[in-house]
Amino acid sequence: MIPRQTVDKIIEASRVEEVIGEFITLKKRGTNLLGLCPFHGEKTPSFTVSAVKGIYKCFGCGKAGNTVNFVMEHLQLTYPEALKWLAKKYNIEVVEREITPEEREQQTERESMLIVMQYAQRYFSETMQSTDEGKSVGLGYFRERGLREDIISRFQLGYSLEERNAFTNAAVKAGYQAKYLAKTGMSIISNRYVEGNELTKNDLFDRYAGRVMFPIHDDGGRVVAFGGRTLSNDKKTAKYINSPETEIYNKSKILYGLWLGKKSIQDKDACYLVEGYMDVIAMHQAGIQNVVASSGTSLTVDQIKSIHRFTKNIVVLYDGDEAGQKASNRAIPLLLEEGMNVKLLMFPDNDDPDSFSRKVTAEEFHNYLSENTTDFIFFKAKKLKNDTKNDPIKRAGVIKDIVDNIALIPDNIIRSVYVKECATIMEIEESILQLEVNKLRRKSDSKQKYQQPNEQPTEQPGLAAPDTSLEEALSDTPEKTAFNFDAEERELLRIMLTHGNILIKIDAEDEDQEKHDLEITLSEFILFELWRDEISFENPIHQTVLDEYIKEISNQRLPTLQHFSMSQDPLISTFVINNIINNYELSNKWGTFGVIVTTEISNIKKGTQHILYSLKEKKLHSFINEKQELLKTCTPEESITILSEILHLIQLKSRVNKLLGRIVVK
Repeated sequence: MIPRQTVDKIIEASRVEEVIGEFITLKKRGTNLLGLCPFHGEKTPSFTVSAVKGIYKCFGCGKAGNTVNFVMEHLQLTYPEALKWLAKKYNIEVVEREITPEEREQQTERESMLIVMQYAQRYFSETMQSTDEGKSVGLGYFRERGLREDIISRFQLGYSLEERNAFTNAAVKAGYQAKYLAKTGMSIISNRYVEGNELTKNDLFDRYAGRVMFPIHDDGGRVVAFGGRTLSNDKKTAKYINSPETEIYNKSKILYGLWLGKKSIQDKDACYLVEGYMDVIAMHQAGIQNVVASSGTSLTVDQIKSIHRFTKNIVVLYDGDEAGQKASNRAIPLLLEEGMNVKLLMFPDNDDPDSFSRKVTAEEFHNYLSENTTDFIFFKAKKLKNDTKNDPIKRAGVIKDIVDNIALIPDNIIRSVYVKECATIMEIEESILQLEVNKLRRKSDSKQKYQQPNEQPTEQPGLAAPDTSLEEALSDTPEKTAFNFDAEERELLRIMLTHGNILIKIDAEDEDQEKHDLEITLSEFILFELWRDEISFENPIHQTVLDEYIKEISNQRLPTLQHFSMSQDPLISTFVINNIINNYELSNKWGTFGVIVTTEISNIKKGTQHILYSLKEKKLHSFINEKQELLKTCTPEESITILSEILHLIQLKSRVNKLLGRIVVK
């Protein structure tokens, strides 16, 4: 358990722009920062970060929160895990009491799996550095590939012994449960295991025996998977084995090298995309860190979006062989469709980045990249024009292929530039190319279905609601009304959190029934009014915030806006950021025009009373409708009691309407 003082220290040290800036590129926009939202796919930035307020909000998907919320949401961590992640970033020591075996058993499955993967990384690295087999086979392989010690350490490379149970036995001996070794995919359940029995180390064997190991990290730097390369020449043995999909590893979303390269990608505003682990590592050794690979899978849209958060400029460095060409042809249309600026670089003699980097110096490698990087569309147009010079049928097919690629680009201006330039290269009229692009765009648009969210109009406090008469109470077909209390509930919470500690005077009576003024806080006044009339909030999120407010008061703590905006409950913090922390400030220039603007504080008591009366009026209206519904099915004897209750409610409602200054038209 993390002490409260440590939690406060972590939250105080955490700068929202620094934390979020590790995961997306933020650019200055007025007083705020703007970037592409990491929680939903978007091509136009709508994710806003306020360094002053310490919050973020996406105006596209509605996600909002603070530094802790962001780390929890983005890295899928619990509240304590997110605090530890931030503490590590800001070098804050977290001293926790030793947990009991019972508490250890209660740790979440996800936490346990991540702990297993962390142990596995250390085990494989130590095995390679400290055992004879590890040094001669594993370390020998990496040294043969020319890797320096600092690069081996940076990527946490390791080796798994040939013995089929070496890792499993070591992990169980170290206290890690067999079931988590199986769930992470680090160990495989043997055929000897009987379903229903408790899993033991005897039921498992190592997945990666006799392989050099490449840890795969998520955006937060946690090991979530491994890639294992065999050093055997047996053609029946798979060259690479990658971790299976698990609760902590979604291979379609993870990019190898992004954790180490994202800062460089941001700084250089460009990303190199390669095929394999060794390609990424070789480029780091050559001094190029803005590089990622797709972790042994075909490039996916989710992976592209991960890159797009940092830059929209990408250079595809796939191998020059046939397999590399196919991978390039699959990836590039996806990149174009996601709004990326795509460039291409092909290596000579079927080389890949790894093999080519070992043939040349680091300087020559840098020069080759800068001199041979070409815009993909232009490269394709020129190459295909030369390949089909004397074949008009093939030439027509090539033009169609290029048009297909251009039509994928979402930006109108960029599409127009490509149409113009490619028309010149292909020696064809620009209007013809543009016509074909437009056809494809229209065809694509017609297939897309846009579903607008159902927006319910928010009822504003102070608007008159229809009154209920005795004639309506006796009606056989009373009108059912859908009541929305959100506006009043939300406004009362806003007042409590922003002005709740202001003192106001109310009329009170002492024991002798003598009237005098009583000074109480505004929040005490609101809570008393809600308690007296037994009013709870209809919206469960609003009630959750109210319960937390009451809890703070009962614990003799002063409820502060910061406490709620930094709440470990994302429902509370998101609500407060979206609805309470005001994004708008009244201009102070009105005074220069002779306009006197009254502040909310100057009329806070009267305004609060108005909202309370408005909420009560709606509640009474709702109660009347409920009683009317009961009249449909009640007995004659029961109807007398119900009618009496309705009349009483109507009278109360009439009094509230008078307090609101409403004239009820019959």
